Amino acid sequence: MGRFAPTPSGALHLGSLYAAAASFLDARAHGGRWLVRIEDLDPPREVAGSAAGILRTLQAFGFEWDGEPVRQSRRTECYADALRKLSERGLTFQCSCSRLQLEDEIRYPGTCREHPAAITLPTATRLRVEPGRVMFCDRIQGIYSQDVAAAVGDLIIRRRDQWFAYLLAVVVDDAAQGITHVVRGADLLDNTPRQIYLQRVLGLPSPAYAHVPLLTEPNDVKLAKSRRSVPLHPPEALPQLLAVFALLGLEPPASLAATTIAEAWRWAIDAWDIKRVPKALHVHVTN
Repeated sequence: MGRFAPTPSGALHLGSLYAAAASFLDARAHGGRWLVRIEDLDPPREVAGSAAGILRTLQAFGFEWDGEPVRQSRRTECYADALRKLSERGLTFQCSCSRLQLEDEIRYPGTCREHPAAITLPTATRLRVEPGRVMFCDRIQGIYSQDVAAAVGDLIIRRRDQWFAYLLAVVVDDAAQGITHVVRGADLLDNTPRQIYLQRVLGLPSPAYAHVPLLTEPNDVKLAKSRRSVPLHPPEALPQLLAVFALLGLEPPASLAATTIAEAWRWAIDAWDIKRVPKALHVHVTN
């Protein structure tokens, strides 16, 4: 079972379509279910109406998902329960360090780990991370490993504003929804060992991961952050889909340009082979 989990911070763009298509194709090619989850746990970043717009755009591009989309903002009790279990085991602590205080640090230095946080200041909840490498085999990028403690230190699982962190929410939700295969952008590759670490601490299964290259400008700027990252245009869905299929290593025949979106998806599902996706952290988009 796969999933696509956009943040409702704006309209979908070409990079979003690319990641969603890879996840959808991988699930459907193996006869699996495919879910949509709206990751709306960061109200300051959320754009009003964005979630509904994302769903409309996915429908216009021919995506079909199983079940009703899940919204993380309605699952806070589940995250609170996971946090409570970690805290009862002595695996968390309160941290009053601000971003400004830590801006010169490569990793969290453990300032509040052994010393009580200042009770007069807002605090985040951190997970105690012990040394040791976390290794996994990415289905596209190959073997990847990271000593989470050395790379980032103790992990924030609830922020100072008391919103639950993406790390905790995504781990809890993937397990609750029975996600077995995660296909997403390579910008989350280095976050994956941290998720696996938390999965192991919580006694949850780890999905199989595959990270598709990021779409970038020729100067390596992420397309999502560039001037050419304009919202998708549903009236031109078919040519945009075919362009994405090509970026994923498929070779759409010219005849598909005169077909329907449904037929293009059927062709792509039959042709899908994750081994054809470029084994790279980014792919340049030049037109």
